[in-house]
Amino acid sequence: MLNLGGNSRQSLSAIRVVLDGKLKGLSSAECTAVSTELFNTLLALQSSGALRRAVTDPARDHVAKSALVNDLFGKTLSKSTMDLVVQLVALRWSRTSDIVHAVEQLAVEAEATAANTDNLLDAVEEELFAFSKVLVANNDLRQALNSSLDSGDHKAELIKTIFGGKYKPSSVRLLEQLVRVLQRRSIELTLLAFIHGVTARHNRLRAVVRSRVELTSTQREKLASTLTKQMGQPVHISVEIDASVIGGIEVRFDDEVIDGTISNRLAEASRALAV
Repeated sequence: MLNLGGNSRQSLSAIRVVLDGKLKGLSSAECTAVSTELFNTLLALQSSGALRRAVTDPARDHVAKSALVNDLFGKTLSKSTMDLVVQLVALRWSRTSDIVHAVEQLAVEAEATAANTDNLLDAVEEELFAFSKVLVANNDLRQALNSSLDSGDHKAELIKTIFGGKYKPSSVRLLEQLVRVLQRRSIELTLLAFIHGVTARHNRLRAVVRSRVELTSTQREKLASTLTKQMGQPVHISVEIDASVIGGIEVRFDDEVIDGTISNRLAEASRALAV
């Protein structure tokens, strides 16, 4: 599971905001295209320690890093993804391996956003958990997918053959990428990282609304529509009833809070008067 600290944690948070902007308003297919390009970038980073060191070296200025990634990926990445990668390498990373984990999470989140655009994010999350149970129950499949003797592309074909007609397209695409990027990790640990990425995107697009009273269906629909326009992606709402709310609502996206409660406004007014 992804567990970054220090500069890397801050850098991942910053680049996820950039990803939000890049994915805003895109179609499902366009989000998948971004995801595919990020996974290809991930494979390049995994295959070259020299490249990882070059793009994470704090002594190397961002202009040189930008020139390097443009030379390497300029002909294979779209302008939008290229811009994302340029901003990624401009950030500071505590360890060279952290940038690899970050790109992996971004790639997973981009495909999760594709699923969300099709209102299938819940299903994809459930199917990835279901796949973890399949691995436990089927030792032959687990060994075949874990094997370092077979190519990632061949294992991806195996995934498509077995699960192509059973799982949602985004789930199948994520599992195909999963077996391509295993490297020396076990499939179980890599799957946990993918589930973490899907859950992170799920949380980012789920609004927890705190209100004194239950919202009507009309109010829910209106709020969801407004938030969807702001996010550029379908937003799912969960309502928490809280008697301490005097009026209005508080909306929370993951770790971001949009507070519109009367109590909060009164507190702000009191603080202003005390100055």
